Amino acid sequence: MLVQYALAPAGLLVLAAGLLVDRDSVVWLGAALVAAGVVLLIARSVSVVRRSARIGALLGGALEGMPAGQLVCDGADEVVFVNAAFRELAGWRRGERPLDALARQFSGDPDSAREFRRLRERVRAGAAASAELAIPALDHNPPEWRKVQGQPVAGFPGSVHWRIEDITARRELEHVMLREQAKLADFMEHAPVGFFSVDQSGQFLFVNATLAQWLDAAPGDLTDGEARLHGILAAPPLSAAPYDLFDHGGGEQRGELTMVGLRGRRFQVAVAQSVVHADDGTIHTRSVVRDLSPEREWQEALRLSEQRFQRFFEDAPIGIALVDETGQLTECNEAFLTLIGSEAGSVINRPMADLIVPAERDAVIARLKSVQGGDDPAHPLEVRLSGGRELTAQLYARRLANPVRTDGRGDGTRGEGVGLILHFIDMTERKSLEAQFAQSQKMQAVGQLAGGVAHDFNNLLTAMIGFCDLLLLRHKPGDQSFSDIMQIKQNANRAANLVRQLLAFSRQQTLQPRVINVTDVLAELANLLRRLIGENIELKMIHGRDLGLVKVDQNQLEQVIINLVVNARDAMAGGGKLTINTTNHVVSQPERREHETVPSGSYVSIEVIDTGCGIARENLQRIFEPFYTTKEVGSGTGLGLSTVYGIVRQTGGFVLVDSAVGEGTTFTILLPHHQGELRPVDTAEPRERRGSDLTGSGTILLVEDEDAVRVFSARALRNKGYQVLEAKNGEAALQQIETNGASIDLLITDVVMPQMDGPTLARHVRKLRPEMRVIFISGYAEDRLGEIDGVEVAHFLPKPFSLKQLASKVKEVIRDGR
Repeated sequence: MLVQYALAPAGLLVLAAGLLVDRDSVVWLGAALVAAGVVLLIARSVSVVRRSARIGALLGGALEGMPAGQLVCDGADEVVFVNAAFRELAGWRRGERPLDALARQFSGDPDSAREFRRLRERVRAGAAASAELAIPALDHNPPEWRKVQGQPVAGFPGSVHWRIEDITARRELEHVMLREQAKLADFMEHAPVGFFSVDQSGQFLFVNATLAQWLDAAPGDLTDGEARLHGILAAPPLSAAPYDLFDHGGGEQRGELTMVGLRGRRFQVAVAQSVVHADDGTIHTRSVVRDLSPEREWQEALRLSEQRFQRFFEDAPIGIALVDETGQLTECNEAFLTLIGSEAGSVINRPMADLIVPAERDAVIARLKSVQGGDDPAHPLEVRLSGGRELTAQLYARRLANPVRTDGRGDGTRGEGVGLILHFIDMTERKSLEAQFAQSQKMQAVGQLAGGVAHDFNNLLTAMIGFCDLLLLRHKPGDQSFSDIMQIKQNANRAANLVRQLLAFSRQQTLQPRVINVTDVLAELANLLRRLIGENIELKMIHGRDLGLVKVDQNQLEQVIINLVVNARDAMAGGGKLTINTTNHVVSQPERREHETVPSGSYVSIEVIDTGCGIARENLQRIFEPFYTTKEVGSGTGLGLSTVYGIVRQTGGFVLVDSAVGEGTTFTILLPHHQGELRPVDTAEPRERRGSDLTGSGTILLVEDEDAVRVFSARALRNKGYQVLEAKNGEAALQQIETNGASIDLLITDVVMPQMDGPTLARHVRKLRPEMRVIFISGYAEDRLGEIDGVEVAHFLPKPFSLKQLASKVKEVIRDGR
C-alpha cells in the first residue's frame, strides 16, 4: 500500500495531463498510462518516491482549480486526491466518505439513487461507467443535474478515478429546445391555414392537421402512400405535372381552386405553392392553403349587416357622420344634427372641418387624413363644434373603404376611394366635472404630501438652523469656521423656503393676514418690479379708484405679484409691455372659468397683463401644477404659479388666466372684499435685526418629542439667561407642572406629539395654572390649530425658527405676561 501511494502521484500526473487536453476520451487515456508508469516507478529508489510526492503536490495544484469535481480513491474508498470542486458539488462533510456524500446528494430522488448504486457496482466490477443524475430542489424549483463518471485506474487494483460535473444549465437548455420544437410542431399542425408537401409523383410527403380536417381525413390517411394531389382537386390540371396545381405549372403557383374532401365535401381555397428542385434530382413542394368558405359566409353576413347598420345609424344616441375621401359630409344621423344645432340640408356636402371651431380645424383635418392613410388612433380627439352653443365632443374616426352611399339613392351602391365614419360623443358636462375633480385631486394629493413632509422636515431644519446659530456664538466673523457654518445655515434656509412654497400650493402655509390696501402694496413694489423686468419692458400700473380693502398676508401677496411679473418678463424675451391693473369687481352670478367656479360677491381684481408669447391651450390646464414648467431645464422650478395659486386660494381668492399664443397672457387675481378698518402696518425693523437685548429670566418648561429640536432650544434659552425644564412628551410635562407648577413662568410645547399632543397638554395646564402663558411650536400651519376645540392659540412660532426668533418670541411673551 505504501508503494501504491508513492506511485500514485506520478500516475495522476499523466491522468491530469489527459484531463487538461480532453474532458472524456483523453481522461481515460491518461488513466491507462498510469499502468506504464507503475513499471518505471517500482525500479526507483526512496529518493524517487519523495520526488513523486512533490509531483503529486504539483498535480493537486493542476487539478485543484478545475471546474469539474475530481476524486481518486483507493480500493478501500480512501481518498488519494480530491479537489475543491468535488467537495462543493458532492456536498462533502468532514468525517464522511466522499462517495457516501455523493450518494446522499441523490437520495432525495429514488431513480437517481438507484442509478448511482448501479454505477458504483459497475465501477467496482472494473468497468468504466457514467450517468446523469438529478438532485431534487426545494420549494418546487427545478432539480439540479450532475454527470458522474467512474473509471478504474489501470495498474492500481481497486483504485478509481471519479469525476462529477454540474450539467444543470445544459439540461435546462435541452429542455427549452425540446419545448420550442414541440411548440413549432404544434403551430405547424394547428395553424389556421393548411400546409402540405408532395413529391414529383404527387404523393403527399406532409399534411398538417388543419388541412387534413378540412379534407375530412387524418394526416396519416393522406401520407400513407395511396393519396395523390390531383385526387383532392375538383378540377385537376390537364396539362401539368402530378405536383402542379394549375395548368402550365411553374416554380411559383398562386390562385383559387376547389378542393374535394375524402367524403365528398367541396370548398373553395386560395393556394400558394413553391416547387423545389433538390440537388439529388428529386422534386418536392411547399404549399399553403387558405379556406375561403368563411369569407364567402362573411360576405353574405356583411350584406345583412349593412342593412341593419342603416337602421341603427338613424336611431343611435350618439352623433354619427359619414365623410367621403374629400372630407365632405355625405350623411349624418339625427343625433349629430342635434349636437350642432343644424338641419341636414345645411350640412350635407359641406366640408366636415367647417363644423369645427376654427382654432381646432387643422388638428381635425390632420387626424382625418391620418386615419384615411391607414393609421388607427389609440384614443379619440377632443373637439369643439361650431354650433349654437360651445360644445366639446369626443371624435372617433374609423376608416371606411368604399363607403355605402346613403345620400337618398337607397340602392346600396358603393362609392369610390376611402371614406370615414365619425362618432361624436357630447363631453361638455363630463369635461367640466373631470376638470374640477382632477384639480381637487391634485391639490389634495400635493397638500397631503406637503403637510406630511413639512412637519418632519421642519424639525430637521429647526435643528440645523438652531445649532448653526449656537456655533456662530463661538465662531465670529473672521474665524476659519464662520463661512462654513454660514453656508450650512443659508442652505438650510433655502430648504425651508422650498417647504414654504410647497405648503403655499397646498394651502397649509403659515400666514399672517392683515387688512391692507392693494394700491399701497403695489406702490411699494413698483421700484422692485421695474428692476426685475429690465429696461426693454415697459411697466404701466393703473390703480382703480375707491378700491375695497382685503385681508391677506402682505408678504405673500407681494410674492404672488413678483412671481407673475417674473413669468411675464420671461414670456417677453424681446421686450414688450407689462400692465398691472386694479379694479373693484362684482360677480352677480356664479361664474364658471375653466375648472374654477367664482361665487357671487364683491372682489378686488388685480390683473397682470403681458404682450408675450402666450400659453398654448393644452398647457393652460397644467400651469398651476407643482413642478410643471415649459421653461428650459435650469430656468425654473415649476413652483412659481403653483405657489401663486396656493397663496391666493388659501386667502379665499381665485386665480383666472386668459391667453392667446403670440398675443399675450392675462392673469386675474380676485380677492374678496374685507368689511373692516385699515390697520397700520408696522414697518419698523424686526427686533432681532435691531440688535435688541434678548436676554431674560424666568423658568420655562420646554416640551418637544424631537430630541435635536429640544436640545437646541434648551441650550439657546439657557444662553439667554432662562432656567429651562425639559420634557419629551405631554405626560412628562404634566407631571413636572403638577410638581413644580408654581415656579414655571412659560410653557413652550410642540403641537404634534405621540399620545398627548400640545393642545391637549395646554388644556390640562389651563386647569392647573390658568394664567400660564403658552407658546405653540409646529411645522404645520397655524390655522391647523383652529381645528382643536378648547384651545385659544395666543402665541405661535412656526418651524423652522432661529435662535434669535425663539429668544425674541419668548421675551415678548414673558414681558407681555408681566
